[in-house]
Amino acid sequence: MQEQQRLIKKYPNRRLYDTRTSSYITLSDVKELVLNNEEFQVVDAKTGEELTRSILLQIILEEEAGGAPMFTSDLLAHMIRFYGNAMQGMMGKYLESNIKAFTEMQGKLQDQARAIYGENSPVGQDLWAQFLNFQGPALQSMMGAYVNQSKKMFEQMQSQLESQTRNMFTGFQFPNYVKPGDERADAPAATGKGDAHK
Repeated sequence: MQEQQRLIKKYPNRRLYDTRTSSYITLSDVKELVLNNEEFQVVDAKTGEELTRSILLQIILEEEAGGAPMFTSDLLAHMIRFYGNAMQGMMGKYLESNIKAFTEMQGKLQDQARAIYGENSPVGQDLWAQFLNFQGPALQSMMGAYVNQSKKMFEQMQSQLESQTRNMFTGFQFPNYVKPGDERADAPAATGKGDAHK
């Protein structure tokens, strides 16, 4: 019989209650659940409202505030600009799929290390720890640059879509429309017969 998903209730006093262990836990405990790949759900104890995302965001905020942050201020500003943008949904799915691919690659590397050095080999564990310590800052930098590059690609796509939309309507005559770059102080307003066809 499959084990039920772990349920954590959040009370009005901001305390988190783990129904599996029948005890109160902290954000650090929830972070450990994430690191151990344990499935869980956080809900409001009174209303039943789903709060898992908000708790995970709190953990990310704490991680970003202490130690070496993963996201630069510039990158966070770019991410904020995607909210309300037509590309918002696509950007979220794009990042999610690429992070999953990155996680799968990391898992395969760990499996290879176990196959070579064995499950409990101190040499294997030592070498893997050294590898992670060496790669940690580089991977953080790579992920930041990768997301930034993805953001630029989406901005270019958006610009192309806007350009194509403008080109679609250049053949139509709109009253008092002046093409960008044709505005001259001494020129009369466009009538729709001249400037619109230039």
